[in-house]
Amino acid sequence: MKQIELHLKNKSVKPTAMRLLVLQFFTEQTKAVSLKNLEIALAPADKSTLFRTLRTFEKNKIIHSIEDGTGIAKYALCLESCNCELGDLHYHFHCTQCENTFCLTTLNVPLIELPTNFKMNQANMVIKGLCSNCNI
Repeated sequence: MKQIELHLKNKSVKPTAMRLLVLQFFTEQTKAVSLKNLEIALAPADKSTLFRTLRTFEKNKIIHSIEDGTGIAKYALCLESCNCELGDLHYHFHCTQCENTFCLTTLNVPLIELPTNFKMNQANMVIKGLCSNCNI
């Protein structure tokens, strides 16, 4: 738990008991999770507290949100080196069978040249198909 507490402090986030639990949960995940997943895993935690924790983590670049086309926001842990800048953007994979979404952190979204006076703030690149567990 000491490493998790240090990670929060390094990101200028006060290490409360709930934040430590939420970050510990994220470090154990191999796929992106929704607020609902988090509620179930950390029951009987308060939904409002969990939502505020997600917002704090996202603001402080501990996690990032993913829009995978399902209409439900998913969240995943940022890499240590991530500053959530355009050069850090990576692809995501959404399995159409099991509905899991995965970060493909080794595949960076290429920077594109936009027309004059256009400014990109974010890009969302989602690949859809069957994950390795469903493609058997």
